[in-house]
Amino acid sequence: MITPPISHRTERALKDLFDRLGAALGLILLAPLLLALALLVRLTLGSPVLFRQWRPGLRGVPFELVKLRTMTDGPGPDAARLTGVGRFLRSLSLDELPELWNVLRGEMSLVGPRPLLMHYLDRYTPEQARRHAVKPGITGWAQVNGRNAVSWEERFALDLWYVEHWSLALDLRIVARTAWTIATRRGVNAPGAATMPEFGGTFEHPPWGKA
Repeated sequence: MITPPISHRTERALKDLFDRLGAALGLILLAPLLLALALLVRLTLGSPVLFRQWRPGLRGVPFELVKLRTMTDGPGPDAARLTGVGRFLRSLSLDELPELWNVLRGEMSLVGPRPLLMHYLDRYTPEQARRHAVKPGITGWAQVNGRNAVSWEERFALDLWYVEHWSLALDLRIVARTAWTIATRRGVNAPGAATMPEFGGTFEHPPWGKA
């Protein structure tokens, strides 16, 4: 007897369940580590411990992303404001752990294109804007295929490949590969940047409207 394939809607529901359960379990198991990291940030950077910023989510709808703070306040490029502790946190993606809260709230997924900056929305080509057809993720296909060491064009191409090919099996594969990527600290940042340089855009007319 041939088992019928899982419908796309059912798989999306399973992905959402996987995300919520994974985020809840992660927050419980990682609570001691999160508290220790929050204390480390408080002692080295002061208050606030959390960095909050509006980012585009599913279909470009804004949500407030939360991360551990890694930079000092004030003017200057990100690479200059990044502290030693912040560099360490970013190298192991520990600053991203509070985003499990965003996943639990349904604003993010464990796996998906990374949520970028709001003002990038009007710089995307219509094809690039399709990265917002799914929820943004803590990790993604681009993160396990070069991370921040690839160009913006390559990164968007990887994001779009994920949008077109996503499945629960692919998500599990990406989660497994993420552990290896973090352990080897590959592609943490582009040369001369804290993570990635500013995306200047490749299209004159905003497909999403002004942010």
